[in-house]
Amino acid sequence: MIKVTCAIIVNTDGLVFAAQRSATMSLSLKWEFPGGKIEPGETAEACLIREIKEELHVDVEIVSSLPSNTHQYPNVTIQLIPFVCKITAGEVLLKEHLDFKWLAKDELLALDWAEADVAIVKYYMKT
Repeated sequence: MIKVTCAIIVNTDGLVFAAQRSATMSLSLKWEFPGGKIEPGETAEACLIREIKEELHVDVEIVSSLPSNTHQYPNVTIQLIPFVCKITAGEVLLKEHLDFKWLAKDELLALDWAEADVAIVKYYMKT
């Protein structure tokens, strides 16, 4: 099982950041909360902060954590570990993703999410 972190980035207006995977990524063109794989010896929190800096060119502060979701894709099982965050420095600059949107909580399910993210989206919408 691969452990993967993801950031539910919320701005000061309460809008939530969603990123669209590029055509060259697995699960191409699906929407996701950005993040990445935890490296050996790395905490989930440190991974999230590193990955968001690498992928989006912004610094984030973790506000809270949510329950993880284990999902079985055809070729791999992942444990998706979500954190609610806020941007503390920088402007979003996409390094890997095709597009991004800021959405109200009740608009999130309108996107075509990666399967592992769906349970995270639904849980976040209830909180």
